[in-house]
Amino acid sequence: MKHYKIAAIPADGIGPEVIAAGLQALDALARRDGGFALDVTQFDWGSERYRQTGAMMPADGTAQLRAFDAIFFGAVGAPDVPDHITLWGLRLPICQGFDQYANVRPTRILPGIVSPLANIGPGDLDWVIVRENSEGEYSGHGGRAHKGLPEEVGTEVAIFTRVGVTRIMRYAFQLAQSRPRKFLTVVTKSNAQRFGMVMWDEIAAEVAQDFPDVTWDKMLVDAMTVRMVKNPRSLDTIVATNLHADILSDLAGALAGSLGVAPTANIDPERRYPSMFEPIHGSAFDITGKGIANPVATFWTAAQMLDHLGEPAAAQRMMRAVEKVCAESVMTPDVGGTATTQEVTDAVCEAIRAENI
Repeated sequence: MKHYKIAAIPADGIGPEVIAAGLQALDALARRDGGFALDVTQFDWGSERYRQTGAMMPADGTAQLRAFDAIFFGAVGAPDVPDHITLWGLRLPICQGFDQYANVRPTRILPGIVSPLANIGPGDLDWVIVRENSEGEYSGHGGRAHKGLPEEVGTEVAIFTRVGVTRIMRYAFQLAQSRPRKFLTVVTKSNAQRFGMVMWDEIAAEVAQDFPDVTWDKMLVDAMTVRMVKNPRSLDTIVATNLHADILSDLAGALAGSLGVAPTANIDPERRYPSMFEPIHGSAFDITGKGIANPVATFWTAAQMLDHLGEPAAAQRMMRAVEKVCAESVMTPDVGGTATTQEVTDAVCEAIRAENI
């Protein structure tokens, strides 16, 4: 039996609720499969730790995580802690410290879930958004001067390197190549951002020469939002900068019915460090503690983690169970249902146990 060491960081808001649900489903999968086991270690890092110690995680946090095979992350953010502190104190140090440069966000409409788009259902919207996850607009370079004075200035420097852009472009082309349509859309804003974004366009054209079987096109990010809404069937694999893909993937989740069903994988494709898997939805303090957080995004994220660990059969079993439960309308209120987090989780676990495939 294979054993995988998993670091679970539930963190803030609904994070503990959905990570608990995800671990319950993963345990059911491991028992049903019989060929692997997950050794889970919980870390109490997050905003509560910040309130007590002044730090979201210990100074040696990434060193503690290095020995794990994967990181299962809940959500970060709290109403009483500034967002830049929570983000730069926990999630980004892990992503950047482990060079998880490929952020992969699949989106499709699951059975039983209604998209806000007219005449669009399962099969009509099936995308994977690849987000550059290590540089760009979230590089952390910049500063403020003359604070509090009329001439105060703040700068945020977007850094694009040939190495960074080339590797994410190559990852996106390879992913597109592995999908049935073999089609990639490159998103930039090169009409207005004439240096970094023009470099993106140029590198995309260079990398495309190595993938003659992949058809590709490019879009300006503002036009892309229109295309996603008006012509979702025209898209398949999408690659964009850290900021642009962050925004577009939230739109994608909403178009698929809810951010509560949107997964994420922060991947180090070279497997030098553990990769981190987290649902998109954030800490959602408006529903924290109510027992209605949608665990589907976490189940889907767990499936991404299993696939990355080399357990594709278990990942597929997870998604079949999720689709079965959604099709039977066992869903939380954000997607039109009346079930609780635990009821959805129990239904998915039962579907896992009952499947004969």
